[in-house]
Amino acid sequence: RLIQRAGRVDRIGQKSDTILCYSFLPADGVERIIRLRARVKQRLRENAEVVGTDETFFEGQDNGQVVRDLFTEKAGILDGDEDTEVDLASYAYQIWKNAIDKHPELAKTIPSMPNVVYSTRPHKPKTNQPEGTLVYLRTAEGNDALAWIDRNGNSVTESQFAILKAAECLSGTPALQRHSGHHEMVAKGVKLIVETEKSVGGQLGRPSGARFRTYDRLKSYAEEIKGTLFETPALHKAIEDIYKYPLLQSATDTLNRQLKSGISNPALAELVMALRDDARLCRVTENVEATEPQVICSLGLKAEDTDMKEEAK
Repeated sequence: RLIQRAGRVDRIGQKSDTILCYSFLPADGVERIIRLRARVKQRLRENAEVVGTDETFFEGQDNGQVVRDLFTEKAGILDGDEDTEVDLASYAYQIWKNAIDKHPELAKTIPSMPNVVYSTRPHKPKTNQPEGTLVYLRTAEGNDALAWIDRNGNSVTESQFAILKAAECLSGTPALQRHSGHHEMVAKGVKLIVETEKSVGGQLGRPSGARFRTYDRLKSYAEEIKGTLFETPALHKAIEDIYKYPLLQSATDTLNRQLKSGISNPALAELVMALRDDARLCRVTENVEATEPQVICSLGLKAEDTDMKEEAK
């Protein structure tokens, strides 16, 4: 398959209300004709030679492998990007913005709803998309997380993007009576999220997240420069703040961009210290009391004939 995009076509003077897009593959194959994969590999090698043998244009060979995996369409190559904090947050924000643009009254209605609110929508079960409950939880450390629990109490998927997509429905979708075990499934979801957070880095969140990766790299860097002129109290304070407090969204966005671009450890340390000096790094709170996870809301996924089956039993 040929991966491609259709650019903007709403030019000035456009009269047509329909845009036709055609995709095709030449009989000789794309690679034989344009040699795109071969040219990219050659360019990667040339960049490595120019920059130096001990450093490549990208952040190590792993990124070069990612580029090659994109061209070979390796299964799951885009899954990680879908679940990163920046992409998922941007996707969720766009859903919210579209909703309030179309229905402005939601801007007041939704924020005024209490936590633990729930509903149930019609669902057509599939092998990998069974009936169950979607849970939206804010953990004790202030991290937002989603879970999808089936009727047997098992986790369906850990992909945050897939869970968010599963909640999609039209504004006029009718609500159904909740599952008889809805609250039990919510409890399972809460337990799963809390246990997962502890097992993959505790309050630092997922290993793929900006907070975890930044803390891990700065911690290692601090050990490398220990006892040298480069060691500063400001760096240790910044590392401590990252461990104790959640990152601001703007800091998460900045760090994710820099980490993906291959920022060096010294530059990362300077960036983090600058963000901290400007009070743009963490959401610092003086409240030292332990907080409990908060269930923001939950949504049941239910086949419309489930009630009849349960009554028949």
